[in-house]
Amino acid sequence: MQALAQLRQGGFSLGVELPLDNDWSVAGRMTAQHAGRPQGVPDLRRHAELARLVDRLGFRALWVRDVPLYDPQFGDAAQVFETFSYLGYLAGITERILLGTAAVVLPLRQRWLTLKAAASIDRLSGGRLLLGVASGDRPVEYPVFGEDFDSRGAMFREQVELLRSGGADLLPSGVSLLPTPVQHRLPLLVAGLAQQTPAWAGEHLDGWLAYPGAPDDHQRRSALWREVAGDKPYVSFIHLDLLEDPHAPLRRHRFGAAVGREGLIAELQAMRVAGVDHVGLHLRRNQRPLAETLNEIAEFVLPIFHTQEMPVPRWVEPA
Repeated sequence: MQALAQLRQGGFSLGVELPLDNDWSVAGRMTAQHAGRPQGVPDLRRHAELARLVDRLGFRALWVRDVPLYDPQFGDAAQVFETFSYLGYLAGITERILLGTAAVVLPLRQRWLTLKAAASIDRLSGGRLLLGVASGDRPVEYPVFGEDFDSRGAMFREQVELLRSGGADLLPSGVSLLPTPVQHRLPLLVAGLAQQTPAWAGEHLDGWLAYPGAPDDHQRRSALWREVAGDKPYVSFIHLDLLEDPHAPLRRHRFGAAVGREGLIAELQAMRVAGVDHVGLHLRRNQRPLAETLNEIAEFVLPIFHTQEMPVPRWVEPA
């Protein structure tokens, strides 16, 4: 599982959660309204250049979410593109950044095609896939896909078993599922608990994608994870609004904070102490231009935490 080792290189790392649009900011909402885009549907015109920028600046992972249907009740279409299709595209336009799912809703997918898609992404990216998996939390999607919402926990366990084994013993004699992944064992990280007990998740999965929270929240959760999973990685996310004043104090909001870079460094240090191994930055609330924000984090924040990385450029323009 080379991708997990890369994720944890240096002991702590930072990534970015897609989409790379600040459509949840005040200005972003006004722009979306003017363009006739529904709430939660991002502007993807710059998605490729910004993904390349994140890769070049030295962030450790790009995370995509699996939102099969846009439901106005939730108001969030994630990155719009289908998860595995988009990861294949990202594999082709990036070089070293890990590609993670946060997370694929297993019960809504045909299990053999999920295995083939994951192996394909891992092969196309040269072993950069981190496969986050989930049971799903949007009841409206299940009837559309012909699946039972209340049975999703059992379906999740069945799919994990296939992903873990590769399914060779279940295929007809002489039949293979190709391609094989670069990583001998695809790393599986669970989002939440996916209708399972902590003990089951700790035994069968390789990492935990925990919901956003303050350092105190992560201290409690990571302690539970270490109890059931040992040293397997604990990952979470921050909805970040990086303020222009580097000394601006931290003001918490739902799932994250508005803060200057000095306060961000302190928050990340506290999360590392609390047991977090990797943090994905979600920038849809960010008020400032994203390229400016990403460059500031790369110049002042990444060198503090990515101690075993090559030095990042002082400023990189989008391609």
